[in-house]
Amino acid sequence: MDKTAFFNLSYGVYLCTSWDQGRPVGCVANSAMQITSEPATIAVSINRENYTHRCIKDCGHFAIVVLGENCDPTLIGRFGFMSGEKTDKFENVPYSVRGKLPVPDGGLCFFSCKVVNVLETATHTVFLGEVIEAENVHRGTPMTYSYYHKVLKGKTAPKAPTYVEEKASAETGAKYVCSVCNYEYDGDIPFEELPDDWICPICGMGKDAFEKK
Repeated sequence: MDKTAFFNLSYGVYLCTSWDQGRPVGCVANSAMQITSEPATIAVSINRENYTHRCIKDCGHFAIVVLGENCDPTLIGRFGFMSGEKTDKFENVPYSVRGKLPVPDGGLCFFSCKVVNVLETATHTVFLGEVIEAENVHRGTPMTYSYYHKVLKGKTAPKAPTYVEEKASAETGAKYVCSVCNYEYDGDIPFEELPDDWICPICGMGKDAFEKK
């Protein structure tokens, strides 16, 4: 099977949030879509190994936040490459409670949903949520998964529905790769000459998180 064929499907970049007994949690999702308009229903696919998955199951609610091309990319790194079980992803991330769900600042719009049904697959659960509140917050262009990869040079988290294991590159020469989000530095300035306060543009980690490969 040529899994690169799946790259031609359209995806977005979203934050999916819920509650963990009163503590806000969330993760990055790229497979979310509107199912019906009346009643308004949204589906989102979440890996069963993801901590947010368990929280949605227990809470019975989730929110989808649509990220724009001009969003702070560290939101993607923080919510996409760290575990909510071990990390408070909302630490220093402003958010408000909308429709009973935590909604981080920085998104274009949000949808707060009540789980009305689920579909189980081999690795993921598709949650069907009836929308209880929705609102446009900021103007902008929604980020596509293609934009995230080609422009931001972002990587796919292993638990994402669209994850495809990358083959080893045939290119030679040393590369510096972030050990948290797998971002590969390819700037014009040699990595060693970057200032000490330089951070990864995807997850916000410092230079010491990068490994030479």
